[in-house]
Amino acid sequence: QVQAVESWGGLVPAWGSLRLSCSVFGFTVERYTLGWFRQAPGQEPELVAAICWNARYERYLESVKGRFTISRENAKNTLTLQMDSLRPEDTAMYYCAVVGQMRAWTVQQLDYTYWGQGTQVTVSS
Repeated sequence: QVQAVESWGGLVPAWGSLRLSCSVFGFTVERYTLGWFRQAPGQEPELVAAICWNARYERYLESVKGRFTISRENAKNTLTLQMDSLRPEDTAMYYCAVVGQMRAWTVQQLDYTYWGQGTQVTVSS
C-alpha cells in the first residue's frame, strides 16, 4: 500500500521559516512528479508547489513564489518544502502528494493519486 507521511508542522511566527518533509512508502518516486497541496478552513485544496519527475520543471502558487522552495531526494524517497517569510495567510493543512502516472508533468489535482495525511501549519501574526 502506498503511504505518504509528512513531518510535524507547527506554530510559526510571521516572517519565520519552516521545513516540511514527506516520506513515501510502498512507491518509488524517482519517475513520478510530486507536489504539495494545502487547504485552509472553508477553502478548497490548492497546489502550493510541484516538482517534475526529472526535476526539470517546478510550479508554485503565485502567492508563495520566492518564499517557498520544493525539492526532492529520490534516494531517500522524500519530498521537501522549505517555507520562508511565512505569512498568516499561509496557515493551512499541508499535504504531500504523488502523481499516479509515471513520467507525467501535471499540476492537476486529480492526477495526484497518493496523498499524505496532512500536517497543520499555523502562522501567527
